[in-house]
Amino acid sequence: MTRRWFGSVRSRATLAATLVVAVALLAAGAAVLLSLRSDLTGQAESEAASAARAVAVELSDGRPYGKLTGLDEDDRPVQIVDERGRVVAASEDLERVTGTGADTARPRDSGGRAGGDADDDADDSDDANGSDGPDDDDPAPRGEVDPETDFSTGTATIDGTTADYRFAAVEVEFEDRGKFTVYAGAPLAAERSAVGTATTAMLIGFPLLLAVVAGATWLVTRRALSPVEGIRREMAAITASEDLARRVPVPATHDEVARLALTTNETLAALESSVERQRRFVADASHELRSPIASLRTQLEVGAAHPELLDLDGAVTDTVRLQTLAADLLLLARLDAGERPGDARFDLGALAREHAEGRAGVTVTAEEVRVTGSRAQVGRVLTNLLDNARRHARSEVTVGVRAEGEWAVVAVADDGDGVPEADRERVFERFVRLDEARSRDDGGAGLGLAIARDVAVRHGGTLTVGRAPAGGALFELRLPRAR
Repeated sequence: MTRRWFGSVRSRATLAATLVVAVALLAAGAAVLLSLRSDLTGQAESEAASAARAVAVELSDGRPYGKLTGLDEDDRPVQIVDERGRVVAASEDLERVTGTGADTARPRDSGGRAGGDADDDADDSDDANGSDGPDDDDPAPRGEVDPETDFSTGTATIDGTTADYRFAAVEVEFEDRGKFTVYAGAPLAAERSAVGTATTAMLIGFPLLLAVVAGATWLVTRRALSPVEGIRREMAAITASEDLARRVPVPATHDEVARLALTTNETLAALESSVERQRRFVADASHELRSPIASLRTQLEVGAAHPELLDLDGAVTDTVRLQTLAADLLLLARLDAGERPGDARFDLGALAREHAEGRAGVTVTAEEVRVTGSRAQVGRVLTNLLDNARRHARSEVTVGVRAEGEWAVVAVADDGDGVPEADRERVFERFVRLDEARSRDDGGAGLGLAIARDVAVRHGGTLTVGRAPAGGALFELRLPRAR
């Protein structure tokens, strides 16, 4: 079931986009919440530190506990703790507190009970050295306020209401009375409320946003892939009908899909051309094979009925022609199948002299030029060119082999009538014979030059025809020189 659901590009793209957006939203949401909490906590710390330092400054000036202004704040708990951890002063309405390290929320009275007001504590409680606290009649002792501020998180109960607070601790040290720590708290209700509201909004908004992203991706992907589906349907129809003349629709978007459609049409055109060429090849091959086979059969049937009339020379000629044609067809089939030319190194000049040897009227001028490829296939090209030149020459055929830069050039020229300019490309097509060579006995099957060009191209070279100095045809074979 899962494979079926996610078996299309559209579903996979939708899933991927949704997952990416979900991860991005989670990361962004976490960053926002952490930043929001950090900013609000920092704001609470700043408020708590300001309140604690204000009380510490008043305390360092020697002001009595009962006259410390910071103890009168209704929403900000304040404690003053001596160095032994005893609370010497606290806000009026403070009932319970955690996070300050004190053993009680308020100063203890002489009986050990928590209670008493700030004035009583100032007059009656002992300080860190066991002496009375400062009052209006005592000289104002001076203390030193520590520039460092420590922070902690705890809870405080004021007028029966418990809430979370961020406490700031500032130390004040007196030479004669020891060290005191002033704790002042700032409420974290705003931080808790803001973070909770943001979290709720994200929990509601993120799924909705993901749903929108998934829907939009699904629709956009469907619209983007609809031309691809059109191409697929048309290709399926072409396959079913075997009509290679049909073409797939090309969208007017000028994007990757449009280029895919254009490439598909180019492929169909090449396939159509290949199939058509193959059909012509089969038809021409069948036609070329039918004549010698029919002739040979006729001669054999006559010979069987009348042995004295058997034309052995004609039968041998037809058999040789069949053998040559079969060899040409087999070589073309191997070339069409992509047979590699090989990587042998050989001297093209020596090969040209070897194939021209024993041919009447052929003059060879060749220098040593080494090439890489199939020696047998290149030799077949030279044989075909020499046979073609000898067939059309009046008296002389010249062969020249030379080096031109990175190319090895073989020029085969004759003194015949030449090839008309309009037919200089057509002569390299398969089973093509010009009017003067239509005779199958003299002109062959029309495969020699086609084979020669195919071999040249597969060796990275070219084969062209032009006009020779003597007025006949000049065939030039160019192959890359061996490095």
